[in-house]
Amino acid sequence: MRAFILGLIPLVFSIAANAQLVESFADGNLNQNPTWAGDEGSFQVSGEQLQSNGPATTGTTLQLVTASTAASGVTWEFYANLRLATSGGNLADVWLMADQASLKTSGTKGYFVRLGGTPDEISLFRQDATGSPVYVINGQDGTLKSANNNVVRVRVTRSAQNVWVLEHDLAGGQNFASGGTATDATHQRSAFFGVRLTYSSANNRNFYFDDFRITDTVPPALLSATPTGPHQLDALFSENLDAISAASFRLVAGPAVLTAQTDADNPALVHLTLGGNFPLGNNTLEARNITDANGIVAAGPLTAAFVNQGFAVVPAFNQVLITEIMADDTPVVGLPASEYIEIHNPTASTVLDLAGLRLLKPGSATAAVFLAGAVLLPGEYAVVCGSTRVSQFAAFGKVFGLTNFPSLSNAGDQLVLRARNGQTLFEITYSDTWYKDLRKKEGGWSLEMVDAANPCAGSSNWTASTNDSGGTPGRVNAVRTTNPDRTAPTLQRAVALTPTTVRLVFGEKLDSLANTNVGLYALTPAVPITRIVPQGPDFRAVDLLLATNLPPNQPLTVAVHRATDCAGNGAGPITSTAFALPIAATAGDVVINEILFNPRTGGVDFVELLNRSANYLDVQGWQLGVEQAAGLSASPISAEPYGLAPGQLLVLTTRPDVVQSEYPTHDPAAFLTMASFPSLPDDAATVVVLDAKGQTIDRFSYDEKLHLPLLSDRNGVSLERIRAAEPSVGGNFHSAASAVGYGTPGRPNSQYQADPTGAKLFQIEPEIFTPDEDGQQDFTTLTYRFDYPGYAASITVYDAQGRLTRRLLRNETLPNSGFLRWDGLTDQGRKAAIGPYVLLIELYRVAGGETHTYKRNVVLGGRF
Repeated sequence: MRAFILGLIPLVFSIAANAQLVESFADGNLNQNPTWAGDEGSFQVSGEQLQSNGPATTGTTLQLVTASTAASGVTWEFYANLRLATSGGNLADVWLMADQASLKTSGTKGYFVRLGGTPDEISLFRQDATGSPVYVINGQDGTLKSANNNVVRVRVTRSAQNVWVLEHDLAGGQNFASGGTATDATHQRSAFFGVRLTYSSANNRNFYFDDFRITDTVPPALLSATPTGPHQLDALFSENLDAISAASFRLVAGPAVLTAQTDADNPALVHLTLGGNFPLGNNTLEARNITDANGIVAAGPLTAAFVNQGFAVVPAFNQVLITEIMADDTPVVGLPASEYIEIHNPTASTVLDLAGLRLLKPGSATAAVFLAGAVLLPGEYAVVCGSTRVSQFAAFGKVFGLTNFPSLSNAGDQLVLRARNGQTLFEITYSDTWYKDLRKKEGGWSLEMVDAANPCAGSSNWTASTNDSGGTPGRVNAVRTTNPDRTAPTLQRAVALTPTTVRLVFGEKLDSLANTNVGLYALTPAVPITRIVPQGPDFRAVDLLLATNLPPNQPLTVAVHRATDCAGNGAGPITSTAFALPIAATAGDVVINEILFNPRTGGVDFVELLNRSANYLDVQGWQLGVEQAAGLSASPISAEPYGLAPGQLLVLTTRPDVVQSEYPTHDPAAFLTMASFPSLPDDAATVVVLDAKGQTIDRFSYDEKLHLPLLSDRNGVSLERIRAAEPSVGGNFHSAASAVGYGTPGRPNSQYQADPTGAKLFQIEPEIFTPDEDGQQDFTTLTYRFDYPGYAASITVYDAQGRLTRRLLRNETLPNSGFLRWDGLTDQGRKAAIGPYVLLIELYRVAGGETHTYKRNVVLGGRF
C-alpha cells in the first residue's frame, strides 16, 4: 500500500503539495514541524543540523523518530556526515519505514539505509519481525572510507510496483550515483521514520543529519476489487486516500454503488455497498477522481477486473461428497502412484467454503484439515491427497494437499468429512468387493461413485473406474449414470444398551433429522419414549431414550411407523422387532451352529452361532478363538452392543459380502462383521466362544474327517449342527447339503433335525433315508434314552441277507441319552446298496450284569 507522511502536527502550508515531510532543522528545535520522539535528550540542533549528543559510553544505541506512513510510490532523501571511521560498532541506520516507534527492540518491521558497519557501506536492509536484517540492496564495500568526514546525500525511491532504487552523492550534493536496484514487496505499511545510531565512547557527538525529505510523486492506483458479499465490494488502492464519494465508483455491469467508506484500520481500502446483487462471472470496477491523502489526484478511470464466483458458505450435509477413492495405487495403470480421493460439489449454484473441513477415519487421533481459502465451486470436482503429492496431480485440475491425509486400506475403510463445528457432512465405508472386478481389485484402479444424486448408497452405487488410465481424478466419473435409491430403510435389529436406552439399527443411512420424531416409535408393552438420538457418523442407528427402566430379559416389541433414509425414501408398512434388556449368558446358552474352515479360493471363513436358550443376550466383548498347541488365539466378536434373541442365528466373518455372494441368504441382518478373524486350519482345530469375562460359552473340535467321505471336494463345504440341544461334538455335525450350495449361513441348517419326542428306549428318525446330499433325509439317527446310567453298547448294521455293513459302535459306554448317526456308508467308506437294513443293538449294564438285545429296521433309499 502507498501511504503518506504526517508529522504529529499538521505541516505548514508553504510545503509543496507533493511533499509529506521536510525537515531542515532551521527552527532549531525537535518538538514541532515535525515533532521528534525517542532519545531526544541525546540529540541537539547545531548549525541547523541534527547532531548526536549522547553519553560517551561504548555500545550506546540512540534513536529518534517522527510519524510517517509513507510506504509506496515514495522518494526518501537525507544528508548525513559521519565524522568518524565507520565500523561494526560505529554506524547509522536511517529507517525509511518502521511499524513501531521503537527502533531498538526486536519485532519492529520495516526498511532502513545503513551507513557504515563493518563493510563501510551504504546499503538498504529489510527487518522482519524475527531474525537479523537482510539485504535488499547490498552497496559497495568501502564506500564510506574517511576516518573523520564521511559526507553523503542519499536518495531512495520505491515505485508502486515495489522496485527500490538506492542512490548517493558522496559530496553531499544532487549529483547522485547508483547504489543498486531491487524488488521487494514484503512490508507495505509504515508508521514512523527515524534514525538509530550505534557508537563507541569517542564518537558520541560525531553524527550529523540534515534535509530529511519524504515526497509522494505518484497518484493513487486501484490495485484490486474483491467481492465480499452479495452486494458488497472492496476496492484496494496503492496508498491512503482522502475523503471519497460513492459517485467516484461504478460497475461496468451491475447495480449502482450506493455508499463508499474507507476502512478504519486501512485508509487505502474502500468498502463499497451496491444497490443489489451483482451478477456472477467477470466484471470491472471503475474509479474516477480519486485523491490520496497528500492531495494527488488520479483522474482515471482506474479499473480493476474481478470475477464474482459467488460467496462461499459452509457446506451442509451431503453438499460435499467423496466421489472417487484410490486406495490401492499399485501396480500403476496410468495415474500417479499415490493414494487420493476426489471430492465433488453437487450443487448448481452454491460455492462451498471448505476451510476447517476435516477428513478423517473414525477413531483416528489425527485429521486432515482444509486450510483457509479452500473453496469448491458449483459442480466442481477436486483431488484431495497428501501435502507432498500435490505436484503429481497438478495436471488434473484443482488439488488440495492436506497434512495428515489418512492412509487408505486396500481392503476397505471408513472415511468421514466433518465441518469445523463437528457436524458430519459425508460418510463412506468402502470395501474392495465394490470393484466388482477381480482384476481391478488388485490395484491401480479407483473406485467411482455411479450416481452423485444417490450419495447415501453403498456398494450398489460404486464400482471400479472404466477409464483406461485407471480413474478420473478431478473430473466427471467414467461410470456416471442414473442410479436412484427407491428402497425404504429396513429395521434390522434392536438392543437395549441400558435399562433406559434402546438402539435401533437399520439397513441403510437415515435422514438424521426426519427420524427424531418420538411419535414414529412405539414399545409394546408400552414404555414412554422421551427422546430420539441419531447415531453418527453413518446414521444407520437411532437411540430411544426411555422414561422408565426396562425389566431384565422381558421381551418387548419396538415398532417403527416410518423410517426415512437420507435419500428421502420412507418405510411404508410398520416394521417391528423383538428385544429385551439382556442378561449374562451361561455356558451352553449359545452354541456353534455351523462352521466353514476350508473356504473355496477367494472365499473366507465363517462361524455361525445359535442362541438356543430362552434368554436375551448381548455379545459385546465376546471373543471367538481357536485352541492349538501354541495356545488360544482369539478375536473380538463385537466392540459395540449386539443383541441376540432366543433362537437367533449370528454369522461371524470379516467379509459378509463375500460369504453372502457364495451362499445366498434371505437374512443379511444375521451377519456381524468382525475386524479380524482367528485362523482356522483346514484340517482340524478347536473353536471356542468366550464371553466378555473370558468364560467358555461353547467349544467344538472340528476335523475334516467329519465331512462326508463321498465328497470329491470339501473346499467351501461347511459343517452343520444336526440337533440344537445336543452337545457340540463331532457326531452332531454333518456336511451341508449340495442342494443348498454346501452352506447355510444366516438361515436354518440343511441337515437340521428336530429333537425327537416320546419315551421309546430307541427311536429311528427317519426310517427311510436317502444319502444323496440334497438336504432331505441324508442320514438317519438312532436316538436313545436309558432309565439307568452305566450302559455299554455295540451297534452294528446288517443288510437284508445278514451281511455286516457297518459297525457304528463297539463296546462304548453311553450317556443316559443321545443319538448316533448312520450316513449310509459301509465300513470301507463306500455307499451302501439301496434296500432294507437292520440295526442290531447290544446293551450290557455292568452294575447289574444285565444284557439286552434290540433290533431296529431302516431303509436306505434312492431318488429316481
